[in-house]
Amino acid sequence: MKAIRVHEFGGPEVLKLEEVPDPQPGPGQVVVRIHAAGVNPVETYVRTGTYAFKPHLPYTPGNDGAGVVLKVGPDVRRVKPGDRVYVTFAITGTYAEQTLCDQAKVHPLPDNVSFEQGAAMATPYGTAYRGLFQRAQAKPGETILVHGASGGVGTATVQLARAAGMIIIGTAGTKEGMDLAKREAAHHVVNHSSEGYLDEVKKLTDDRGVDVIIELLANKNLGKDLPVLAKKGRIAVIGSRGPVEINPRDSMARETDIRGVTLASASEAEYREMHAALVAGLENGTLRPVIGQKIPLAEAVRAHVEVMKPSGAHGKIVLIP
Repeated sequence: MKAIRVHEFGGPEVLKLEEVPDPQPGPGQVVVRIHAAGVNPVETYVRTGTYAFKPHLPYTPGNDGAGVVLKVGPDVRRVKPGDRVYVTFAITGTYAEQTLCDQAKVHPLPDNVSFEQGAAMATPYGTAYRGLFQRAQAKPGETILVHGASGGVGTATVQLARAAGMIIIGTAGTKEGMDLAKREAAHHVVNHSSEGYLDEVKKLTDDRGVDVIIELLANKNLGKDLPVLAKKGRIAVIGSRGPVEINPRDSMARETDIRGVTLASASEAEYREMHAALVAGLENGTLRPVIGQKIPLAEAVRAHVEVMKPSGAHGKIVLIP
């Protein structure tokens, strides 16, 4: 089969399309023929070799994908060949025509959901769910600021929050991004490229502040986020590309919290809860992954450039084998 391989850490150019042996399932494992693979910023960090997790070289990137079950190993009962599925935490990487997965990390993909949309589930929707519910513990009726509402995690957060009865203020840096956040049902959208946009956020809450901030670029925004929180407010930090300076006094007076978010830290019980909720959301139509770009697998280099553009992704970027 064809797969993207990384033989040395570095820039996007280290992503190479190669022929590799087809994966074979062992006990409790599943091979999925990938129809679409999700591209996430974290994969660019891993590729550079500077991320906390450093895979053994060579490796195939990608945790997220969707396709059809091709083979199953002994004792597999959850799925069978021919089933439509989305996958998380793939063992052999999803930037490939096939991938090997543990059966517990393979989930049903409803017929009303495309493979491209399925490829958007694992990291963007899983992260959004974990940040919003498991870490920030957001509740119906609370006001949520989604700091970067037009990308994969941002649009997922807007959909999840709206379905749960929250009031959503989304930000984006372009007209296209703002229009997307509005289409995905954010109640209010502001331009985070404009001076004073956080003053506008405060006005939208009658100066009370927001209860939860889902923060996707903490190195730029965290210091400015704290004064925008209401009493007992929480910030869920999902993304950061460097250090940031904050004033602790901005947190002390209102007893606000900064809470880190990473999917890898979810317990097995939290993981099961997460994907039970996400599959239900796909089935009932409340979750509708937005696809921004479909890029051929052979052009993975371009996908890694696109996903890191300062203007942000408008919807999910997926690779098509």
